[in-house]
Amino acid sequence: MRGPGHTKGSAAAQRGGSDRPEPASMPLNIREALRRGSRLLAGAGSEEASLEAELLLAHALNTDRTHLFQRLRDHMAPDAQSAFDTLLQRRLDHEPTAYILGRKEFYGLEFEVTPAAIIPRSETETLVELVIGFVRTRSAGRKTLLADVGVGCGAIAVTLASELSEAQVIATDVSPDALALARRNAERHGVAQRIRFLHGDLLEPLDAPIGVIAANLPYVRSGDFEAAPPEIREHEPRLGLDGGPKGLRLIERLLRDAPPRLKRGGALFAEVGEEQGEAARKLAQQSFPQARIEVKRDLSGLDRVLVVST
Repeated sequence: MRGPGHTKGSAAAQRGGSDRPEPASMPLNIREALRRGSRLLAGAGSEEASLEAELLLAHALNTDRTHLFQRLRDHMAPDAQSAFDTLLQRRLDHEPTAYILGRKEFYGLEFEVTPAAIIPRSETETLVELVIGFVRTRSAGRKTLLADVGVGCGAIAVTLASELSEAQVIATDVSPDALALARRNAERHGVAQRIRFLHGDLLEPLDAPIGVIAANLPYVRSGDFEAAPPEIREHEPRLGLDGGPKGLRLIERLLRDAPPRLKRGGALFAEVGEEQGEAARKLAQQSFPQARIEVKRDLSGLDRVLVVST
């Protein structure tokens, strides 16, 4: 798994520190500031140095990337240059860009993100597309009750509520801070009235069987988490990523507890790691011996979503 703004092992990172951005010796224009920021981030190992520099500079100037490129010849005011240097330093200290900006785009929507929940990744859009396709095919306009188990920042629940007007969504999480964050994102996108936010472990808060269960639970192996870049290991919540020695600890519990909670004709969708498809399939067969079980691949051709159809 790779986190946003993933960095390779630069010499500074290996020393346990980072390169410090020296203050510019003279006022820079925006083009020069972007080049300087990109150079510093690339030197620290960023694989998206130019994009990150653009996002951070736009944030420092309280503008967007489109207007940033319309002002490339404008000179930076000293306070804006100082603000940009501060943001660069946070990034050089391995803080993910999404946390610095406080936002991340997912499925065309912008979400508030904080260290209360993991940063949404593009591969999770595969799960969302599969759920949307299933509901639109099966519901025929009828109301569908969905559950997003382990809601995090709300990327899945809010996107499904936004895309599926016929859906009522239950969002569960063991973290009160994550639930509060998800609720803010639901309010931001005008779907809070169709999402119930319930505190509790996995399916425990559900009081009746439902039609669709969607879950992006922790599936990173503990050893892989320990070896992850500092952007992930030091900044994102371990609770949202570490799935135990084999990465399937919570997914196994979800599958074990799901049969009585899932309606006949319903489906369960669970994101898995690229090397976990077959192991997840075997776990699903133990809990759902009569169900249709598939492992769907993402756009990169990697195993990504376990689908159990009852």
